[in-house]
Amino acid sequence: MSTVQDQDQLTGWRRFRRRVPNGFAILFSLLGLFCALTALIGPLRRALHSTIYWLDTLTIPVTPNFAYAAFLFLLAAAMTARKRVALWFVVAYMVLNVLADALFLAAGYWEFSFSLVLCAGALVLLLVSHREFYAITRRGAFLRAALVLAGGLVVAVLIGWGLVSLAPGSLESGGGNRLLWAANRVCGGLVGGRIVEGYPPHWIGTVLGLLGALALLNAAAALFRSQRMEAALHGDEEDRIRALLSKYGSQDSLGYFATRRDKAVVFSPSGKAAVTYRVEAGVCLASGDPVGDREAWGPAIDAWLDVAGRYGWQPAVMGASEDGAKAFARAGLGALQLGDEAILHVAQFDLDGRDMRVTRQAVNRVERAGATFRVRRHAELTDTEMQEVIHRADAWRDTETERGFSMALDRLGDEQDGDCLLAEAFDADGNMIALLSFVPWGKDGISLDVMRRDRSAPNGVMEFMVAQLCAQAGSIGVRRISLNFAVFRSAFEEGARIGAGPVLKFWRRLLLFFSRWWQLEALYRSNSKYLPEWYPRFLCYADAGALARIGMASGIAEGFVAVPSLGKLWGKGHKTRVLAPASTAGLPSLDELGLVQAEPATAEEQRERELAALPEQVRVRHQKLERLREAGTDPYPVGVQRTHTLGQVREEHRELAAGTRTGKTVTVAGRVLLTRDHGGVLFAVVRDWSGDLQIAVTRDSGEDLLERFGADVDLGDHVEAEGEVGTSDRGELTVFVTQWRLTAKCLRPLPDKRRGLSDPEARVRQRYVDLVVSPGARETVRARSTAVQALRQGLIDRGYLEVETPMLQQIHGGANARPFHTHINAYDLDLYLRIAPELYLKRLCVGGMEKVFEMGRTFRNEGISYKHNPEFTMLEAYQAFADYDVMLNLTRELIQGAAIAAFGTATARKADKNGRLVEHDISGIWPVKTVYGAISEALGEEVDADTDPDVLRRLCQAASVPVKPEMGRGDVVLEMYERLVEEKTTLPTFYKDFPTDVSPLTRQHRVDPRVAERWDLVAFGTELGTAYSELTDPVEQRRRLTAQSLLAAGGDPEAMELDEDFLQALEYAMPPTGGLGIGVDRLVMFLTGLSIRETLPFPLVRKR
Repeated sequence: MSTVQDQDQLTGWRRFRRRVPNGFAILFSLLGLFCALTALIGPLRRALHSTIYWLDTLTIPVTPNFAYAAFLFLLAAAMTARKRVALWFVVAYMVLNVLADALFLAAGYWEFSFSLVLCAGALVLLLVSHREFYAITRRGAFLRAALVLAGGLVVAVLIGWGLVSLAPGSLESGGGNRLLWAANRVCGGLVGGRIVEGYPPHWIGTVLGLLGALALLNAAAALFRSQRMEAALHGDEEDRIRALLSKYGSQDSLGYFATRRDKAVVFSPSGKAAVTYRVEAGVCLASGDPVGDREAWGPAIDAWLDVAGRYGWQPAVMGASEDGAKAFARAGLGALQLGDEAILHVAQFDLDGRDMRVTRQAVNRVERAGATFRVRRHAELTDTEMQEVIHRADAWRDTETERGFSMALDRLGDEQDGDCLLAEAFDADGNMIALLSFVPWGKDGISLDVMRRDRSAPNGVMEFMVAQLCAQAGSIGVRRISLNFAVFRSAFEEGARIGAGPVLKFWRRLLLFFSRWWQLEALYRSNSKYLPEWYPRFLCYADAGALARIGMASGIAEGFVAVPSLGKLWGKGHKTRVLAPASTAGLPSLDELGLVQAEPATAEEQRERELAALPEQVRVRHQKLERLREAGTDPYPVGVQRTHTLGQVREEHRELAAGTRTGKTVTVAGRVLLTRDHGGVLFAVVRDWSGDLQIAVTRDSGEDLLERFGADVDLGDHVEAEGEVGTSDRGELTVFVTQWRLTAKCLRPLPDKRRGLSDPEARVRQRYVDLVVSPGARETVRARSTAVQALRQGLIDRGYLEVETPMLQQIHGGANARPFHTHINAYDLDLYLRIAPELYLKRLCVGGMEKVFEMGRTFRNEGISYKHNPEFTMLEAYQAFADYDVMLNLTRELIQGAAIAAFGTATARKADKNGRLVEHDISGIWPVKTVYGAISEALGEEVDADTDPDVLRRLCQAASVPVKPEMGRGDVVLEMYERLVEEKTTLPTFYKDFPTDVSPLTRQHRVDPRVAERWDLVAFGTELGTAYSELTDPVEQRRRLTAQSLLAAGGDPEAMELDEDFLQALEYAMPPTGGLGIGVDRLVMFLTGLSIRETLPFPLVRKR
C-alpha cells in the first residue's frame, strides 16, 4: 500500500478514513496533555475535580498521573505512525470500555450511556478504518514490552517502598500498607479511593508517578518502536547498483555513494532504478537521487515509500538534486533547499583574473615551497601504497570517526573501487603532505570523497591540488569535478550583501554561531574560492511536522550526533536483531536488463562485429582492404609522382587518329569512375580536377598487372598509372598502362555516374560526393573561387589595402540584424559573432587608411532560405574623399569584372520557368532610380518624402503590403520598397535615397535631409549590395546610435547597441568617405543562377 497518494483522486469516504489515525492521535495527545497538567499543578487538579469526574464517566479515564499521560502520548505517536499494534491496543481498550459501560447500565447507572455510545462509535470507526493502520510491529514486541513493564514497575515499587519507609508521613506502617500505597501510586492510582489510611509527603507521590511513567514509557516504547532495518547490502544488490551506475552514473555526482555498504536498497519492479537508504530514529533516510533510468525513478520511489509505510518510518531524503527533488515531489514529498554543491567545469577553470587572485597566490606559495603533485587511479596503487594512504587518512582525520552519509564512501582500499581517483601532494623532500580521493561520476567526472592534509603542510596546499588536478584533468579523461557541499550557501552569500534584510542577516549570524562547531561557513569559503558553479541540493520530507526528527536522523547518519548505547557503554557487543530484506527477489536479471558488462572482445571479434554491421557493398570493400594489407600492399601510400594532370594530357594530344601510339610516357593519377572489361583489355575512366581520361590495362602490359587491377580496384578508388599516350581503336585518347598502383581505397560505393546524387539534400550533406560525380558542382566551386579572386584583385588593383577585423565582438553593430551569442571563459565575457565589420573598418578610416577593404565571414542569426544563410561572406570597402556615387560605379565595375573572370563575358544566369539557365547581359551602365520614384512607378501614384503617413498606410492596404501600427514613416516606406520594388526587379538596378530614419549609419542627403545618401543594388529580386555616403558627424552619429540602443533595450533583437569606442574614434575626425558592402554569396548566386545552398560548399543544414 502506498503511503503517499493523490488526495484529489480519493473519494470523500476514503479521505475521511485516511484521517482517522491522525484524529485519534490528536484526541490522545489532548487527553495526555490534560493528564500531565492536572498531575503537575495541584490547584488546577482541585479546580477541575468535577471535570475530571465527568470526563472519566462520559469518555475514557483521564487520571491525573504522569505515567498515564506518558502512555497517552506514546499511543498518540503510534497512531500517527499508523502502527497496527496501536490500532488493536485501542480496539481492545474500547471493547473493555464498552463492556464496562454495559455492565454499569445494566446496574442502573444511566450516566454511562453517553460513554457507551461514544466508545461503541469509536470502536466501529476504528474497525472500518483498520486498513489505514499498516505499519507492522517488530517480532516479539508484546513479550518484550510485558517484560520491560513488569521489570520497570517492580523496580519503581521497591524504590517507592523505600522512600515511604524513610518518610512515611501519616501513612500507617502495619500490614504492608506502605508497600500497597507505593504500588498503587506507581501504577497510576488504578485503585481509586483511600486504600490505606494516611498520606506520605506529596513529593513522594510525584516521584512515584514519574517512576511509573518511566516504566510505562519504556514498555510502550518497546511495543511501539519501529522495525529496525539492517543497513547493509545483500546478495547481488551491490552488483546491481554498480551495473546501474555503469550506464546511468553520469546523472548524479553522488550516485557512486550508493555503493556504501551501510545502506539498504529497494529497487523498482523493473529493476532499472533503485533508492538506497538507512533507518535512523524511525526515519527512513534516503541519500541523493535514485540510481538508474529516470523513467524508472517513480516506481523506485513508490517502492521505497511502501517500505517506509509498512514499517511506520518517516520518509526523508538527504541531498537530492533538483531533478531528484522533482521526482520525489511528484510522489508527494515536500522539498527544502538544503544548500549547494560546488562543481568545477575543467574547461572553464582558470587561475588568471582578479577574482582568482587569492587562490592564485596560495597556489604560487605552495609551488615556491617545492611541492609536487601526483594523480592516479586506485587500481594503480600497490597494496603497500594503499595501506600507507589509509594510515595517513586516518592519522590526519580531525574527528574520532569518519563522518558522512550522503556524500562520503566511508572506505578506502576496496578492490571494487579501482576507478576511484587519488590525488597526492608531496613536499620538497618527497613526503606526502595532503591527499584527495574522488569517486567516479560517470565516464568524465569525479566527486570528492576524502580530503586530508598534514597539519604541518603549507597553507594553500588544497588550492594547489585542485589547480593541479584541473591542469591534468584532460590526461585522465575528467571534465567536471564535484567538490564539497555547502550547507545554506545562499544565506552566507546573500546575508553578507549590502541591503540584506534583518531576517537574512539574523539567519546568517545564527549560522556563523553554529559554524564554531560544524564548519558551515568554512565549507562555503573553501569552495567559493574556486569560482565553481553552484547546483542546489534539497531535503525532501513527507511531513513538515517531523522536520526536527528528520534533522536528528540526518545528524546521526552523517556522524554529527552520537546516540548513546548501553550495549556500547557496557561493552557487551550484543547485536540487535534487525530485518534484512531480500530486495532483489523477482527482479529481472542483469542480462535481461542489458546491464551485464561482457568480456572485452578480441580485436578479431570486434572487427567481425563491425563488418557484420556494415552494408554488403561496404563490407566487401573492407574485406578487400584487409586482403590487400595481408598481401603487403599499402592501400594508402604517401605521395604520387605525377607528371601530368589529365587535362594536360588531353591538351597536349588533341588531334590523334584512332589506333595511334605517341611513344610519350606519362604518369597520371585520379579516381576511377568507370571500368569496362573486354577480356584481354580492361578500360577505366579516371578523373582528377582537370577532367576525365581513359586508361587501359592490357595483357601486353603483363598478365599480373591486368589481374591485379581487375581484382583490387573498385569504382571510386584512386590509382596512379604510368604508360604510353595513344588512342584506342575507336579514337578515344588513352594511357596504355605499363605500371600502376593503388593510392587510396574507396570504402563506400559511388552513386550512379550519370545521375549522380539526385536528392538535393544529399548533395548538400555530402558535397564531397557531389564534387566527385557532378561536373556542375565542380564548375560552381571554380566559378565562385574565380569571382571571389576577381573581386579581391579588382580592389587591390585600384589601390585598396586588405585587412582583417575581429569576428568576436563585445558589441553588435554595423547593421540591423539579430546576432549569435557566445562566451569566452578566459575573461568570463559575453561576445557576439560579428554581423558586419563596418565599425572596425571605419576606425581604420579615422586612422588614415584612405582605401581599405575586408572580405570575410559574417554571421546573422536570422532565417534560412534560398538566398539566406546564417554564415556568409561579406565584402566591405571604404574610400576616403568619395561618396555613394563613386562607390556605385566601383560596384558595377567589380561585379562585371567578376562575371568576366568566371565565364569570359559580362553575363549572369537565371533559371526560366522551365528550370533552364538563361544568360543575361549585364555589361554597360545599369539603371539608377530613387526609392520614392520606384515606389511611385509600382503604385501608379506619386509618392515622395512629403506624402502623409496615413496616405502611405492607405496605399499599403490597397497594394496588400502588410504594415504594423508601431512602424514609423521610414519603416513603412522600406516595407513598400521591399514588397513592390525589390521583389519584382530583374536586371541589376540601383535604388538610391532611402529615408533617413532607416539608415542610422548614413549621412543625410546633401540637398534633401529627409533622405539619406544610400543605395541598394538589386537583381532578380535579391539585394546584392549597398553603399553609403558615410555619416562622419560624431554628434549626429551618437544621437542615432543612442536611439538604436534604446530600441535594443526595449527588446528589439536587431537594433544596434551603443558602441562607445567607435563613437570616441569618430570624434577624432573621419574624412568624407564612401562605403560599400557586397554579399559575395549572393553575387555568386546572381552570376550562376543557383540558390545560396548550391553555391556554398558546405551550407548549414539541420542535424540528422
